[in-house]
Amino acid sequence: MSRISAIASLTLLAFLFVGLVIVNNQLFGQFRVDLTENQVYSLSEGSKAVLKEIDEPVTLHFFFSDTTSKGMTSLRNYADRVKSLLKEFAQTANGKIVLKVIDPEPFSEAEDQANRFGLTAASVGAIGESVYLGLAGTNAFDDQFIIGFFDPQKEQFLEYEIAKLIYQLSDPEPVKIALITDLPVSGGQNPMTGEYTDSMVFFEQLSQLYNVELLSGSTTTIPDNTDVVMLAHAKNISSGLSYAIDQFAMNNGRVVAFVDPHYESDPVAMMGALEPNRSSMELLSSWGVKLSDNIILDAKLGLDIRAPSGGIVMHPGILGFTAEQLDRKEVTTANLELINGASVGALSLTEGTELTLQPLLSTSENAVEIEALSYLQQPSPDDLQRQMGETFASYIVAAKVTGKANSAFTEAPSALEQTHVSNTNALKLVVVADADILADRYWVQQSHFFGQPVYTPFANNGDFITNLVENMAGSNALISIRSRGSFVRPFTTVNDLELIAERRFREQEERLQQQLQQTEEKLAQLQTQQEQTGAVVISEEQQNAIDEFVQQRVEIRKKLREVRYELERDIDALGNFLKFINIAAAPVVLVCLLYLAARMLRRRAGKHWVEDEL
Repeated sequence: MSRISAIASLTLLAFLFVGLVIVNNQLFGQFRVDLTENQVYSLSEGSKAVLKEIDEPVTLHFFFSDTTSKGMTSLRNYADRVKSLLKEFAQTANGKIVLKVIDPEPFSEAEDQANRFGLTAASVGAIGESVYLGLAGTNAFDDQFIIGFFDPQKEQFLEYEIAKLIYQLSDPEPVKIALITDLPVSGGQNPMTGEYTDSMVFFEQLSQLYNVELLSGSTTTIPDNTDVVMLAHAKNISSGLSYAIDQFAMNNGRVVAFVDPHYESDPVAMMGALEPNRSSMELLSSWGVKLSDNIILDAKLGLDIRAPSGGIVMHPGILGFTAEQLDRKEVTTANLELINGASVGALSLTEGTELTLQPLLSTSENAVEIEALSYLQQPSPDDLQRQMGETFASYIVAAKVTGKANSAFTEAPSALEQTHVSNTNALKLVVVADADILADRYWVQQSHFFGQPVYTPFANNGDFITNLVENMAGSNALISIRSRGSFVRPFTTVNDLELIAERRFREQEERLQQQLQQTEEKLAQLQTQQEQTGAVVISEEQQNAIDEFVQQRVEIRKKLREVRYELERDIDALGNFLKFINIAAAPVVLVCLLYLAARMLRRRAGKHWVEDEL
């Protein structure tokens, strides 16, 4: 009877468990708790704001080769991470995002669909099977954007890439840039040689990606529907255009400014200028951003150039900023490796400002400031090196500037009939204290192919410019999304065990290795002597020595294997303990708790039955 009662209790518990799972999935599936340190499974406020801006439903096609990727554990884990985040986007969008998960098996219609979208197929395995891990998005207007392949190396920007794609689908209008510059960006005649030059490569790049409209300094208005105002070494800006830029910024417009204490890529400046070729800074200064009049020299980042004498010399004023000088947590600079510039300046904020400066590009700790006139008067790199002295510091060369800023004007010009905005609480500004970054000679090499110019980049200047514009052209929410943490956490306990084990056994291993080396050397010496003497028959003493050394080698190798086993034993023990906890202990505890609950329920039921009988 008791056995039947136990079976009935277990059966009831099984049905109860299944019922609770169904209820949980149906009623509580939308409720989640993210206990990770960096909240990597939750959407940031910026992503949630992007989802709120969706007007028409969008469809996301997530392609992952689940069948082909069998055995690729790390890739499959990352694919699960991507799919989980996509589900979080779809769930938070409240029906405005339709997520389709597709397995593009070889030679299937799904694979043809992935190819039509233009997704990247990675070839793996001995026979080169194609693996897809990409995303294609479409909207009601047949616009289409893709992420060709989710690179696990860029996991920290996974949320940003997905949010950017969704934003592009919800706001498919082309980005419009108003470019204000005194540079010959569209080409023209070189005043020194009289030759005609091609358009600057950065300008060609931006024109291919966006709708770029060139504005002269005498213009008084900014075109309607402008997304980004870009200042590129603008020197002579009319008062009317200054006011238009100011009000554009005060009304939450985005501004990217390349300003320079001395733009030395100008042909006249290259021939030996008498005064610095400085960009206009009045407008930025009035907002609270300060560009030093001095030029930065850096003993560590200086590039090698050919001296007039024909030799190679380091120029401390022509700098190559490497990954160490870039903000690796910022989407605009995280994947860049080299940015070249010349005669760069230093950025800072004026006293009393309420702005915030987020550095994107900085010098090394081996940098100094010198006056711009001194820089011009010392064209020799050796002379510049001698002026550096021994007091060094690090300087900010490019930065995002946000926060509260006041207008540079107290009122609108009398000729304009418009409402004057006196301040903003959310200035969106990027300042780069160098305009030579834009010059072709610092980042592209020109060659000709069948009479057509071909440009090959040797630095990431073009990527840096494009990334800045792309990021600033997005929504306010998209701009606010920065890098997130990784969902792959380091095994700190395992690392600690490895360090302890290495300290404990490394000395013994080294001693055994030394003994093994000595033994093998003696054995080789005996064998060499035998070959040199040409003896066919060796003495018993020699044979015993050889046998002894061979036996020593065997024993030493055995001890080495034991030592290396000791190195991994503690780690294996930890792994086995964790496996026991996950596989055996947790279910055992759960069964015990259920058994105790069943006994309590049965005892209570028996007690009620006795009371009823009495």
